Amino acid sequence: MEIKDLFLTPIYLIFFYALAYYFRPKVTNIYTKKYFIPALTLKYVGAISMGLIYQFYYNGGDTYNYFYHSWMINKAFAHSFATGWKLIMTSGGAYDPETAPFVASMFWYEAGSPEYLIARISALFGLVNFHTYSITALMFSSVSFSGMWAFYLTFVKLRPGAYKELAVALFFVPSLFFWGSGLGKDSLCIGALGWVFYAFYKGAIQRREVLQSAMIGFFAAYMLFLIKVYILLCFLPAALLWVFNENSSRIKNAVLRWISKPLFLGVGGALALFAATTLTKGDDHYDVEKIGERSKITADYIYEVSLKQEGSAYHLGELDGTIGGMVKLAPLAIVTSLYRPFLWEAKNPVMLLSALEALYFLLFTLRIFLRVGFLKTMTVITTTPVLTLSFLFSLIFAASVGVSTSNFGTLVRYKIPLIPFYLSALYILDDITRANAKAAKKPARKALQTA
Repeated sequence: MEIKDLFLTPIYLIFFYALAYYFRPKVTNIYTKKYFIPALTLKYVGAISMGLIYQFYYNGGDTYNYFYHSWMINKAFAHSFATGWKLIMTSGGAYDPETAPFVASMFWYEAGSPEYLIARISALFGLVNFHTYSITALMFSSVSFSGMWAFYLTFVKLRPGAYKELAVALFFVPSLFFWGSGLGKDSLCIGALGWVFYAFYKGAIQRREVLQSAMIGFFAAYMLFLIKVYILLCFLPAALLWVFNENSSRIKNAVLRWISKPLFLGVGGALALFAATTLTKGDDHYDVEKIGERSKITADYIYEVSLKQEGSAYHLGELDGTIGGMVKLAPLAIVTSLYRPFLWEAKNPVMLLSALEALYFLLFTLRIFLRVGFLKTMTVITTTPVLTLSFLFSLIFAASVGVSTSNFGTLVRYKIPLIPFYLSALYILDDITRANAKAAKKPARKALQTA
């Protein structure tokens, strides 16, 4: 960060808040209105805090590498608008004599590089903010917040009685507003995931504004495809099952519903498999045929680096480079992603915060299961479509990132897409089970009064 950050950021903040107050009446109601500005403020706090911590605690990091690349692109604009525009419009890797002097020092200038995409978006924002890091980070946060608010509106429509708890799950979890804000991949991914979730609900479940929902969903899904396609691949099967469950409940005939269920599940599974293999075909990182091998390479590399740097490494077991080997480690990977690091595994303040969150997830989960009972809890989950979606996505995603990471510091960032789903599902589950318990007590009280 530079001196200009101190002078320009307050001016831009006033403008951003003015826009927020203008749009708030359009996207809130009497119950959700009070969370809009505080939630946005936390996103901004997270964005600035992440920049400061990376600058003064870590002495650099990916967020500043993105900014450096965007600075090179903006430098090209100073040389020639056409040259700068070429760098923004290209996906990287192509040689051009005009852009060569600038790309020579861009180590992320590769064809289809997600990192270079983030740099291009940052450079685009830089055109209207004098290429100021803090303002660019706030702009990333604003885009991310739009998706998070779409997340919130969707969950609130599905369970209006839990709007307070859902606000906590989506906006007030420290790792979510810290790692999910600012200049980086995670901000855009969590925002895009929120818009995909919103589009699925409005278009496929409510069947309202179908064309608009399809356009929103397609654009958000395309962003996930370009940046972190594995998030989309984990969400797609759960989303297809969600759509089926929501729509199958409208089939009044029990026999027809029973017959249609395996049919729709089979079609949904086939579509998910086709999408997974098609979207990732030829991708060195995410090709389904190579994913086991790639996960082993990534996990081993991160583990070795963590040990050399005395980082927070963890080891789940030996990966053999096959999907079967990943499946064997999936249960332990799920536990690791959701409930670790444990308190004694935290080696720095940031990790301690993550450990406290994980402990809360564990205690909250155990409280519900112990209070309601395992079978009753599972019955509620499997008969409530949004809970099936949320827990299924959380488990699939937890397994995938837990197996392939091997470092708690990295895992804290990688797992944030599952936090909105998992924690929101816990709050919805808690609300449903409490409501069921109250409803069960009423007949008993009436029977006693009659006796």
